Amino acid sequence: MRIVAGENDDQIFHVPLDENGLITLDWALDYSNKIIIFEIHIPSSFGWFAIGFSDWGELFPADYCVLWYNWKGHLQFQDASANEEGVLSLDHQQDCKRFRSKRRGNVTKFTYRREFDTCDANDYIIEDGTTHVVWSRGNDRLYQLRGLNVSSSENDHGMVRVQLLKNTATNTKPPKETKILNILADKVHVPADETTYWCHVHKLPDEFQDKHHVVQYEAAIQKGNEGLVHHMEVFHCIAPVNEEIPLYVGSCFAPDRPEATKVCKRVLAAWAMGAKPFIYPEQAGLPIGGPDFNPYVMLEIHYNNPETKADWIDSSGIKFHTISKLRPMDAGVIELGLEYTDKMAIPPGQESFPLTGYCVSECTAVSLPPEGITIFGSQLHTHLSGIRVFTRHIRNGRELPELNRDDHYSTHFQEIRRLKRPVNVLPGDALITTCDYCTLDRENITLGGFAISEEMCVNYIHYFPATPLEVCKSAISDQALRTYFQYMHEWENQLTSPESGISDNYKAIEWNRMRVQLLRNVYHEAPLSMQCNMSSGDRFPGYWENTPTTPVLVPLPPPARDCEKIQDL
Repeated sequence: MRIVAGENDDQIFHVPLDENGLITLDWALDYSNKIIIFEIHIPSSFGWFAIGFSDWGELFPADYCVLWYNWKGHLQFQDASANEEGVLSLDHQQDCKRFRSKRRGNVTKFTYRREFDTCDANDYIIEDGTTHVVWSRGNDRLYQLRGLNVSSSENDHGMVRVQLLKNTATNTKPPKETKILNILADKVHVPADETTYWCHVHKLPDEFQDKHHVVQYEAAIQKGNEGLVHHMEVFHCIAPVNEEIPLYVGSCFAPDRPEATKVCKRVLAAWAMGAKPFIYPEQAGLPIGGPDFNPYVMLEIHYNNPETKADWIDSSGIKFHTISKLRPMDAGVIELGLEYTDKMAIPPGQESFPLTGYCVSECTAVSLPPEGITIFGSQLHTHLSGIRVFTRHIRNGRELPELNRDDHYSTHFQEIRRLKRPVNVLPGDALITTCDYCTLDRENITLGGFAISEEMCVNYIHYFPATPLEVCKSAISDQALRTYFQYMHEWENQLTSPESGISDNYKAIEWNRMRVQLLRNVYHEAPLSMQCNMSSGDRFPGYWENTPTTPVLVPLPPPARDCEKIQDL
């Protein structure tokens, strides 16, 4: 028994659910009917097995489909929900449909179907962006499913982050006549920690003294480590072409990591668990190498080791497909969102606090060619407190369809995603990127900045043809922020002062609900300090201080849900 997704097995997606790869999830997509077909492989020694979805990867509350043996040894399969204590109750509307199972040897395989949106209040809505898949199992047979606590299995449970609603329109076969460039780890003894970020600086081979195009890249995971390697990125080291970068190998956050490697920060590739190869459009390739290209790149791997095993050895990485016969156009990357500055900050104790960065129409008007650019990929990025990211597209005051959105974003799941529809951005268009943050676990202000404990809000858009524009980001204007701190001192008796720095002034505020709301209002209404920057770091001509925020005169209506449908899956 297996998923059938037509003749193209590239349209079947796969992730291991446990670090040993003994429990696996495969799925195929039926976009015309808005259905996912799931296939699970599990060792047959179980009494019950629950798999489902939760907002942020918590075991409960969550939406589950549960396979279980009753006391007579008969298999049952039911749709259930776990409450705030982890206790299951059966859904009145059963939406885990067309269940089939087969046992072969010591493996049980089962398949079922589920609509993206079942219109059941107890069910998770599967959307574009990140989905947190959760599972739990136990050895005991059950008299009934209702009342089972999914946390009763102690350590026999897990979570993986995936993008379920993949782009199935791209060709995943590598182009002919490509040269392979492997950027790999080298026999890493993975620490016995749950989470490790491992960095490895490489120097490109001499042949890349000539410019090449990257036309595809994919993960090269060491066999047996599919459940260990969570996500990977390759960064270009932005430095003068002749500057040598130390060939550092070690923890990305080690105190002895050379300061010179901190310039390795421009993303060339990003892969996350479950992702297929990333294919560039036929018109363009990502430039790599050449006389003006510093030859150093850095691989970063996130190892997920929840059992804290000490015997993992890994040599995974990214495989690039490159060509020396260049394509008609260079692909480029533009940074949208917020400037990396402490001017933008998030108060503590917030369940959801938004920050918004603008790429204003004045910037695209002077930087983009008359025919505009075509955006084909996007990588959303925050640090640890980011929970939601989306980018809106505005033309002449009218909002067009969103560029990208992830309502269950996690910084631990970074990948560049091919958009399902290419987006044409014209001179004069505006792109507005909003990030929501959760700081319930923080006791003081979270400042914007580069440190992992600070915050960012970025959408790296991948597009063609490449233009001089590299950064189109904003922050609150200096004047507006000074006025806010002055108000806090004069009217709220806070210890803010013109003589203090921005960070100190934010930290001096004792945050309450009213002061948080006032900061929200200031961010929403204040004029901007714009970065409309070329790759050289110079700004495009113009005055970019106190720029007004982009008005949205005709916003998009909320997406409609088709909840009157009656469909037999």
